[in-house]
Amino acid sequence: MTTFALDLPWGANLLPDGTGTRFRLWAPSAGSVSLEVEGRAPLPMRAEGEGWYAVTAPVGAGARYRYRVAPDLAVPDPAARAQAGEVHDPSLVVDPRAYRWKNPGWRGRPWHETVLYELHVGALGGFAGVERDLPRLRDLGITAVELMPIADFPGERNWGYDGVLPFAPAYAYGTPDALKSMIDTAHGLGLMVFLDVVYNHFGPDGAYLNAYAKPFFDAGTHTPWGAAIDFTRPAVRDYFESNALYWLQEYRFDGLRFDAVHAIAEQDWLDTLAARIRREIEAETPGRHVHLVLENERNAAHHLRPAPGAPGFDAQWNDDGHNILHPLLTGESEGYYGDFHAGGAEKLATALREGFLFQGQDSPHLGHPRGEPSAHLPPTAFVLFLQNHDQVGNRAMGERLATLADPQALRAATALLLLCPQIPMLFMGEEWAATAPFLFFTGFLGAELAEAVRDGRRKEFAKFAAFQDPERRTRIPDPNEEATFRASIPDPAEAEQGEHAAMLALHRQLLAIRRDRIIPRLPGATALDAAAMGEAAVVARWRMGDGAVLTLAVNLGPEPAAARVSGDLLFETEAGAAAALAAGRLPPRCTVALLAPPQDAAP
Repeated sequence: MTTFALDLPWGANLLPDGTGTRFRLWAPSAGSVSLEVEGRAPLPMRAEGEGWYAVTAPVGAGARYRYRVAPDLAVPDPAARAQAGEVHDPSLVVDPRAYRWKNPGWRGRPWHETVLYELHVGALGGFAGVERDLPRLRDLGITAVELMPIADFPGERNWGYDGVLPFAPAYAYGTPDALKSMIDTAHGLGLMVFLDVVYNHFGPDGAYLNAYAKPFFDAGTHTPWGAAIDFTRPAVRDYFESNALYWLQEYRFDGLRFDAVHAIAEQDWLDTLAARIRREIEAETPGRHVHLVLENERNAAHHLRPAPGAPGFDAQWNDDGHNILHPLLTGESEGYYGDFHAGGAEKLATALREGFLFQGQDSPHLGHPRGEPSAHLPPTAFVLFLQNHDQVGNRAMGERLATLADPQALRAATALLLLCPQIPMLFMGEEWAATAPFLFFTGFLGAELAEAVRDGRRKEFAKFAAFQDPERRTRIPDPNEEATFRASIPDPAEAEQGEHAAMLALHRQLLAIRRDRIIPRLPGATALDAAAMGEAAVVARWRMGDGAVLTLAVNLGPEPAAARVSGDLLFETEAGAAAALAAGRLPPRCTVALLAPPQDAAP
């Protein structure tokens, strides 16, 4: 096959014989529904029972259509494959088989080979801009590109978490075929492509489902974004399960990252979703590698795979790991960092040894217990990072670590990140210590909503010491101003200059070591031990799959730590650090990596 298409239970599907298109909508709150195709008379849709309406029309790809769900309301298709314009405009009938894949035989890569690079498509110039950057990322040592959400959203710019049409690639980023071309090119370069999907809420503008499908939501359960999506409904479950399969099968994404699943009340559905995805992908393309990653504040370890091939999700974003490392690098303790600031070295040792820090104990910040035991999971069940869109962009001024941390300590933390057996993730521009902030930005068209978002954003930071003065809060960038988005675009020209070039060289060197010396040994790797060696220093050891022992000694503090470890040097961030460590002293702000071959590894 050189083309791929998924027959969706919702939306517009071209008939195989080319005679027309089948349209289907779940509208249990509508008394009747008709299809309105531009240039044609309206067509009443047949009630199929249980809230479903369907009709077949003699139209093909390119037809612009809406559903008339009330005399005064015509809506875009909630399962549209594309929009004719922005989210309030008509939907487009799309022929998914129009794109001919150049690399249809791609089967992906095993999870343990993953080195993630999270990026914002709009900040890199749309799908075409990302495609142009792929060779550079491949040469850097990245193996998987992760796109922030691309579901169509209101306006020309957005983080993506205000999406309202989950099946439609954002009109502002390019066409469906442009997205497929980007993924196809990545596969030709040996790169995987992951997509961040949002199944816990819809954005505040352009989501019409509540007007004609009120049972889609549970009015009695509230989330930070309004009424919760009701995953007890079969039609709702199928909507999102079909969406996941659509991206994986029709677009050939290699993996999905599921945003904030702790906001989904029906947690059992997550396991149902993972099982269905794995079953249907294996039936379609036996042996294909598809990876599923959670963001889950609950630290629910039971959703994660204890071994390759087991049920469940491959990994979870390890927010605990980040939240420990950030205060060690910056000294910050406000907000959720209050749970992680004190005893940072002990907490880092736990995260390196067992994955999660919170495994059922009370979180003072949240005011309730959090997490499940995770020590039984392999290190590859955790995605570790120093920065991501949330942890940078949810700061009032969007500062990156390059402007917050000591450069030498940041180099040491980077070595820990890229040589640790957990799966590493970089955030766009991190590889050259980009100085551009990553701010929260939107492009809402309505002045009232734009003002509410701006004011809400500024009130959110009123509890922080730096912004208790109302005048200072007015300096927080307005999310809806185009300048806020423009300021968030990293400047790649920095990568050729001074310390930025040195940081880029460090990333390239570390990723080469990971590729050659760490990744081949990751299958079967387990943590041996990890212990604090002072206020900001840790020594951690893992037995790798071939029996070798990897030791990482990291000191993020300004003072030396007492620690004595010797072995075959893999890497040191500061010359002479390994010799000092062998003599009993771990220098400040450095990381030393040692790799003992199997025959020398103690049992």
